[in-house]
Amino acid sequence: MDRRIAGFHVDEEKHWVAELECGHFQHVRHDPPWINRPWVATPEGRSAMLGQVLACMKCDAGEPPDRK
Repeated sequence: MDRRIAGFHVDEEKHWVAELECGHFQHVRHDPPWINRPWVATPEGRSAMLGQVLACMKCDAGEPPDRK
C-alpha cells in the first residue's frame, strides 16, 4: 500500500529511516550498487522527498504502527 513520507530519523545503527503517514517506519538506505538513493545523504534531498510515496509492506500485512 502506498503511503506518504512524513519525516525521517536515524536509527541506532546510524541508518536513515522514513516515517510514513501510517505510523510505520521504513529504512531508506543509500548502499550502491544494490540500493541507489543518493537523496538520503543530504538534508535537502530528504526534505525534497517529504510527501512522496513508498510502498508500505507493514500496512499490507496489517501490522500496528511502529514506535521510536
